[in-house]
Amino acid sequence: LDKEKMRMDFLDYFRKKCYKKHQKWKVVYEHFSDFCRGKCLLGEVTEDFCKRFQKYLLEGGRRDDRKGTLAHNSIAGYWSTFRALLKEAYQEKLLRENINDYLTKIEWKDTKIEFLSLDEVKKLAATPCKHEVLKRAALFSCLTGLRISDIQQLSWEHIIKAEDGYVMRLRTEKTEEETNLPISDETLALCGQRSEGLIFKGLKRHMVNHPLKEWIKSAGITIRITFHSMRHSFATLLAANGVDILTISKMLTHKSVKNTQIYAKVVDERAREASQVISLK
Repeated sequence: LDKEKMRMDFLDYFRKKCYKKHQKWKVVYEHFSDFCRGKCLLGEVTEDFCKRFQKYLLEGGRRDDRKGTLAHNSIAGYWSTFRALLKEAYQEKLLRENINDYLTKIEWKDTKIEFLSLDEVKKLAATPCKHEVLKRAALFSCLTGLRISDIQQLSWEHIIKAEDGYVMRLRTEKTEEETNLPISDETLALCGQRSEGLIFKGLKRHMVNHPLKEWIKSAGITIRITFHSMRHSFATLLAANGVDILTISKMLTHKSVKNTQIYAKVVDERAREASQVISLK
């Protein structure tokens, strides 16, 4: 039986896991498929094999034709996802031992968070965008902190009337956390007229590249802003306005408040800068 199991297609097992997982799993699958050249049996998944895949990621070869290597934190995230796959395979008794016990973690590095000020968010709101659905989705992210992966899947059945207003009842794709998030009437207005199916119909991933940059530039904003920066803006603006870190963590659907502490740190740094503005010299 063990010999038969060892001949199982591990790459196919990985691919099927992706169907129920976050988008990142699909990216890691593609890297892994390139690494093993499209073929990998369960019996080949050993400690040494996994360490070679780690080295492959650290060397940073990309699947596409873009120049450069993978960002360090992208590599750390991909490696963490692959280790999660190994853990599930072990729990399902496909692997005899938990290979993770012999693999080292790739530590994350602190990176500078880019975010919009409230005035800059208002500038965006007042600036026309070639893709109206992109504008509504980006502003929606600024007001809710939702990731684009969750916004793309957000449907009207997730917007529910509660006693004190409307809430979003959803399970986030990345953390798979179930939560009820209150939304304001202004935020709800960005969704448009209530109907059925997806709220932000027509929102495509490619829009967060050139179309987003074009819109931001036309608003007179010169800092490097991505769609994920909208989520950072939401959290930073909350922290700057005195919202406690536990509440922010809950609204961001973070599994741990440690992931939210970075926004408090950003606000502390701004406070330090502000303390230097007034000088008697």
